[in-house]
Amino acid sequence: MKIITDTSALYSQQEGREMGIEVIPACALVDGVVYKDYEDISSEEFLKLIEEGKVPTSSQPAIGDVIDIFENTQEDILYLTIGDGLSGTYQNAMGARNSVEKNERIYIIDTQTLAGAQHFLVQKAIMLKKAGLGIKEIVRQVKNSIVTSASFVIPNDFNYLKRSGRLTPIAAALCSVIKIIPILTQTEDMKRIKPYAIKRSHKKAVDVVIEYFKGMSVNKDYIISIGHAGVRQVAENVVRQIRNHFSDITIELFQLSPTLITHGGPGCITIQAICR
Repeated sequence: MKIITDTSALYSQQEGREMGIEVIPACALVDGVVYKDYEDISSEEFLKLIEEGKVPTSSQPAIGDVIDIFENTQEDILYLTIGDGLSGTYQNAMGARNSVEKNERIYIIDTQTLAGAQHFLVQKAIMLKKAGLGIKEIVRQVKNSIVTSASFVIPNDFNYLKRSGRLTPIAAALCSVIKIIPILTQTEDMKRIKPYAIKRSHKKAVDVVIEYFKGMSVNKDYIISIGHAGVRQVAENVVRQIRNHFSDITIELFQLSPTLITHGGPGCITIQAICR
C-alpha cells in the first residue's frame, strides 16, 4: 500500500521520501511564477516575498501529476487530501482517480482539515500500515479520528481574509482600526470557514478556543497542534497558555506551508485538536 498526501499536511517531499510516503506539493503563484511548497520555496522565503509587497495566490496540485502517480503505482493507494472545500485538491484527486484504469485500488480520504490535524492523520495511517492493518481498516480508523477534529484560525493580516472572502472589506477595515481579533472556525459541513467569535486581545481569543476544547472534553487521547506563519514566539506563547489548561496533552508546534500562509496571511495562528 502506498500512502499519499499533500503539503497542506506540513510534510516536505524529502520528509515523505524518508517516511516511505508520497507528498504532492501544492503551489503558490507570485508575480506569474509558480512555486511548489517546500520544493521551490520555503515558508521563510515565502514570507520574505510577502514582506516585499508581493501578493500570492494558491492552487492545488496539478491533476496531471496526480494521474501520473496513480498510473505508475501498482499497489493499493491511500491518498489523504486537505479538506474538500478548503481546497480543490480532493475533487482534483477524485477526477484523477476516475481517469485511470483499475481505480478500485485507489482510496481517497477527504480529511476535512489541514495543517497539524492533517499531519496527524497521515502519521496515524503510517502507524496502522506498519502494524499490518489492511487498507479498508486503516480508512475506517482514520475516519474515526476525522470526526473528532476541531480547527480555529486567529489571523493577523485582515487583507488576506478580505481577499479570500472570509471578511467583507468594511469588516476587515474595522477590525484593523479598532484592533479586534476575529476567531474563525469551520462550518458544520467542514467545507468553509466562518467567524466564530471576536475578542479585543490575542490572549482572550486563545481563551475562547481553550473553552471550546474543554466543552468537547479534550483529554490525553487528543493531540493539539499550533501552526504559525512566521511568528514562532507568538505560537510558543499560545502553547504555554494552552498547556496551563491541558497539562497532560501532547501539543505540537508547526510552521505553516507557503500555500497555507497564502490563505491565512502572515502572522496567523492555527489551533487544532484531534483524537488519536
